[in-house]
Amino acid sequence: MGSLDHHPRLSKRWPVIMAGAAGVTLIEEGLGGRLAAGHGDPIMGDHMNGQLGLWIALASHGPIDLLTIMLGTNDFQAHHGKTVDQIAGHMDGLLKIAQLPELQDRHGGYEVLVIAPPPVKARGIFAPDFANAVVPSQSLGLLYAEIAQRRSMHFLDAGQHITSSDIDGIHFDENAHATLGRAVADQIKPFLI
Repeated sequence: MGSLDHHPRLSKRWPVIMAGAAGVTLIEEGLGGRLAAGHGDPIMGDHMNGQLGLWIALASHGPIDLLTIMLGTNDFQAHHGKTVDQIAGHMDGLLKIAQLPELQDRHGGYEVLVIAPPPVKARGIFAPDFANAVVPSQSLGLLYAEIAQRRSMHFLDAGQHITSSDIDGIHFDENAHATLGRAVADQIKPFLI
């Protein structure tokens, strides 16, 4: 984490705040634009395939005790033409990968925390991309909660703690990062003891 000292903006991201508040070591695999889907993005590239990214992360890092997954916002972009049910299905695909015996065994078993991103807003430069996602994104938390429960995984609805930026409608401001980081830390502390 020493490299974050040179990037003060990165040290204020919610995963770093969560790790500090929970007293855990963090391996962060965040990538702006990544999809929950098992395919790439026609604009940003094939490397935005979240399911392939999860395989690679679980095969290259470890051992881990906890995996947190918060994806789905980028899947709402208009050029993907996805419904909220399809996006929830993509999350279910990610969680199926996370539960594969060979991956669980590689790490000696690990807990999974599914995090539903907050609903999007049609604001700023991303408004055209997400204008039709405002209403559907409001039900993503409920769908993710059902999937997490069915798979016996932990769940947190970020939308119960923060809102997306009023500037661009999809990202989080500094206060939201801090709030979400603390909320995730509070959620994970009981099952990491």
